[in-house]
Amino acid sequence: MTGGWAPDVLGAPFEQRTLPLADDDEGAVVATLVRCLPPRSLRAFLTGGPRPFTDVDVLYVHGWSDYFFQTRLARFWAERGARFYALDLRKYGRSLRPGQTPGYIGDLADYDADIAAAMVAMGRDADGTGARRLVLVGHSTGGLTLSLWAARHPDAATAVVLNSPWLEFQLSASLRQAITPVLDIHSRRRPLDLWPQVDAGFYARAQSEVADPDDPVQVDPAWRPERSMPVHVGWMRAIVSGHAAVSKGLGIRVPVCVLLSARSVAPVRWDDELTRADSVLVVDDIARAALKLGSSVTIERIDGALHDVFLSRRDAREDAYARLERWTTAMLSR
Repeated sequence: MTGGWAPDVLGAPFEQRTLPLADDDEGAVVATLVRCLPPRSLRAFLTGGPRPFTDVDVLYVHGWSDYFFQTRLARFWAERGARFYALDLRKYGRSLRPGQTPGYIGDLADYDADIAAAMVAMGRDADGTGARRLVLVGHSTGGLTLSLWAARHPDAATAVVLNSPWLEFQLSASLRQAITPVLDIHSRRRPLDLWPQVDAGFYARAQSEVADPDDPVQVDPAWRPERSMPVHVGWMRAIVSGHAAVSKGLGIRVPVCVLLSARSVAPVRWDDELTRADSVLVVDDIARAALKLGSSVTIERIDGALHDVFLSRRDAREDAYARLERWTTAMLSR
């Protein structure tokens, strides 16, 4: 580890720690772990009653073209006694270094090193096992990454919570299967070639439109640009390979909760409907794919939610948190 815990850009009570990883052909590689520890509870001190998740560690992993800034989500867990940690993966956010290709990875399993370093910094074994219970929380691509990790580490987590996880290719499983051979060949020859994509910035605008002035979030546009970062062929191959693994069934042994918007809207032009739907993924396809994650999967469809359900307009966001509390209380209470 490089040093200890230091103040984070989000301010108190958030702290961060740099996690050195093996160098690659772009130079030094690091991940960054952010933590928010539970506040001292006067009520618990006076009544002697512990908060429900005092023996729980939470690890959050962000999505594509993203980083951790969801302070509300951290507070949800910390106020219930959990130790909340969020991982900025290599080449994202706090972990991005000059000269690196933002967000690039050639195999999602390579993130095992990032997660192992985070587990050790959290006081757990590198494989995720430990005396405290572990809850994995992943958004979008982070949900795919953590689902695959949970399947490879069946004894680590107690529960998995997925916020609009990217479990299937937007244009159907049949198209994914058709393009896979092309991606395999292209990525071996020129992995950093650009993959076609069009992002008009509508998703970022939708989040801005529904932002809560009474509980604002801070977003660094250098780490989370209005229009998503360039997509490379090698990275897309890694994602499609992950989707193929999900489609075959992951066999995750612990309960999984999948939070999704009730519907999707294609971002072809700006419309206010984009503030009440997922404009990134086809949520019906994600709901079907989620059933392949394991034998205990709960799917929560939230009316009016955005792609990140916890950044939705207030009524949808409160619904998402209410459903999360109901599910976690049922699954984690002892």
